[in-house]
Amino acid sequence: SNQVLSSFDIEDIATEALLFQTGYLTIKQAERIAQQDYFHLGFPNLEVRQSLNESLLAILVKDKSKQAVNSAQLYRLLLKNDFEGLKQIFHAFYASIPNNWYNSNNIQDYEGFYASVFYSYFAALGLDVLVEDASNLGRLDMALKFNQQVYLFEFKVVNSRPRGKSKALQQLQDRHYADKYRHLNQPIYLIGVEFSKKDRNIVGFAVERG
Repeated sequence: SNQVLSSFDIEDIATEALLFQTGYLTIKQAERIAQQDYFHLGFPNLEVRQSLNESLLAILVKDKSKQAVNSAQLYRLLLKNDFEGLKQIFHAFYASIPNNWYNSNNIQDYEGFYASVFYSYFAALGLDVLVEDASNLGRLDMALKFNQQVYLFEFKVVNSRPRGKSKALQQLQDRHYADKYRHLNQPIYLIGVEFSKKDRNIVGFAVERG
């Protein structure tokens, strides 16, 4: 709302207002509802979205040189469809997150925490990535279009190491998330990623052609 965007109280400012006032978000659409103005916000362009995610990664990694190396390596792994390499690079990243991040909270219990790391890395590269993509049977956690191929990700947080078939991969199949992308006539990869609350890291990484 206009009230949210016009807030200047630095002690209590909405994230949307802060990003808007610093130029990371801009008004894409405005509408009048009753006596209040409402605004739909979005990134002004790809460069700004990329810049914001690079800034977020800098906070996570705390080493810009290492961040640049990780991003370059991620890009090369995608080019080769090296899924084992992708698993290893993200496993190493989660392992590097300081233990004190988990103090006085339970962020390790939430898919959103782990998914945001995947998203930020891909978005910082300027890739075509979409989260919470809705279809007739549910919401896909993350879709990535790259190099004339489609990668569909589903994330799950588990209590212990998975046994048998990946639940995340099973959900991708059961909800037929690939159907939405078949008109592109491009290779589709289903990627189920599972995280352990205890290990705070990847414990399952299953890949299958869709």
